[in-house]
Amino acid sequence: MIAFFNWFTKITGWPAYRILFRTKVLFEDREKQGRRIHGPAIVISNHTSVFDYAVMLFVFYSRTLRTQMAEVLFRKKGPLPLFLKCMGGIYVDRDSHDFGFIEKSARILRKGGVVLIFPESRIPLPEEERPLPFVPSAALAALETNVPVIPVFTNGSYFNKKPARVIVGTPLNPAEYVRPEMTEAEKIESVTAAFREKITRLGEELNEREKR
Repeated sequence: MIAFFNWFTKITGWPAYRILFRTKVLFEDREKQGRRIHGPAIVISNHTSVFDYAVMLFVFYSRTLRTQMAEVLFRKKGPLPLFLKCMGGIYVDRDSHDFGFIEKSARILRKGGVVLIFPESRIPLPEEERPLPFVPSAALAALETNVPVIPVFTNGSYFNKKPARVIVGTPLNPAEYVRPEMTEAEKIESVTAAFREKITRLGEELNEREKR
């Protein structure tokens, strides 16, 4: 049912997406990772606005993205909470110590699904350095399942005359950033730092390409 609702949303929303967002998708190495995702994976991205979610749906159009979403979205009035549930949104209560959303994400990944995570956890304020420090949710899910992690950076330039640009990076293997002698906390910290560093470098790469 979730997959059907996703496809229906993408098909009916495609014309609006093409007109409003006009996103240009670039690649760090298209041979290693294009827009098609084969098998289970975690997609991580920087967070610029609420529209990032819509853009990622169409960047990886061929897969159903089960996205970790903040509690505030599910508490809004109107049809949005129901829509997000139908799309398969994973409820994350940032004010709680309940990490059930990690296990739910892991179950989806073990079944061959794709989980989208915005590790900054919120949209940065204008004066804040970007990307924000990453919360460990992506690292926890990655270490739990050892699936590939696909990093993505968006410049967030939506609804402008110039198309927004998104760059898809090469997949990361979380096992490469841990050592047997590390504690669990050290492993999570190492993987989280590696994810943030990769997203930062993708942002720098995108800026360089925009100057060309």
